[in-house]
Amino acid sequence: MSRLGIAACAVLCGAVGAGFYLTVLTGSPGSLILILMAQLPLFAAGLWLGVGAAALAALAATLILFAAIGAASAAFFAAAMAVPVVVLVRQALLARARSDGVVEWYPPGPLTAWLTGLALFGAVLGVLLIGGIHGIEAGLRRSLGPALDHLMAEPAADREEIIRSVALILPGVFAASWMAMVATNGILAQGVLARFGVNRRPSPDIAALGLPIWMPLLFAAGAVTTPLGGTAHLFGINVMILLAVPFCLAGLAVLHTAARRLSRPLPALIVFYLLAALFGWPLLLVGVLGLCDAALGLRRRLARGKSFGGRIDG
Repeated sequence: MSRLGIAACAVLCGAVGAGFYLTVLTGSPGSLILILMAQLPLFAAGLWLGVGAAALAALAATLILFAAIGAASAAFFAAAMAVPVVVLVRQALLARARSDGVVEWYPPGPLTAWLTGLALFGAVLGVLLIGGIHGIEAGLRRSLGPALDHLMAEPAADREEIIRSVALILPGVFAASWMAMVATNGILAQGVLARFGVNRRPSPDIAALGLPIWMPLLFAAGAVTTPLGGTAHLFGINVMILLAVPFCLAGLAVLHTAARRLSRPLPALIVFYLLAALFGWPLLLVGVLGLCDAALGLRRRLARGKSFGGRIDG
């Protein structure tokens, strides 16, 4: 494809992403799905046409939003949606050729670490910009206070307790939700491109996902500081919430590795994902499994083991 064609496709992807984001103006609850998918066309542009295309798509989407809904919303989109896509696409497309000619692509574990690092940076920056825990509480009083007063017979003390509790975990919940959104959009974009055979890199093998050592150490630091008061408590509890996402991905890596020891791994994986979609709690168990893998190396042990079913299905 010519450079002009690449640029045109990138701008088109950016326009589609901006269009998804602009559905917020409709006020429809169903528009939330499209808003959450606004990164999907940007990821598609980058994973199909390269980092430059991802940057151009991000710029086009941001400029369209600037013209349509103003500078503040466009700046938020650029910081929370567009720039992270460009960073992650750049990392995902890194590759090196070994001496035997085999191309090694950027592994899924470090890519997850980049996603986690972006979420940590965004959470810290957001808390600082909003004025710390007191700023979060003030915002919740304005947004949730009237609704809580309407629901409660004796609002004063109970309302403040609820607001303090929600404010305490809100940064981590937002960061974890953001990570899940970004990972889902990236995976969907890669899957669609692979389906049509236009993906720039092979799809990463989730069974190869291993987290760097700093993640379990950071989780341990969060667990240690959570019982403390003040800023240490805020840091500890939100770090633990945020790290639930990468540990869940690591747990899925262990699960896929274990399933490959079966003669027919696909039915077992389908049953698990159906249970996870219906009930949610299996993902909590998978997160614990991912934390144990970081400490015990479960995935590596399973990968070296023999198949229960007599053969390993790769």
